[in-house]
Amino acid sequence: MYVCSCFGVTEKQVQQHADAGACTPRQIASACKAGTDCGSCVRRIQAILGRGSCPRRDLLDQGEPALADLTEAGAEADALSEAA
Repeated sequence: MYVCSCFGVTEKQVQQHADAGACTPRQIASACKAGTDCGSCVRRIQAILGRGSCPRRDLLDQGEPALADLTEAGAEADALSEAA
């Protein structure tokens, strides 16, 4: 069944991108353009993404550092290397 009729993206394709690690409608849009034209499919994409697990979300639930924490750590490392 088509999820995005503007770009001919099927539910199966959205699920494949989700299985490959896309966790948000924006990541799906980057992968296959679904949701970038009229936007009427975004709610269906959200529903499909809500059905499965997200590898990134699962890592966060297991105590992996959040992206903001990694960004702060990188900024601190950059500041230390500039000072040296």
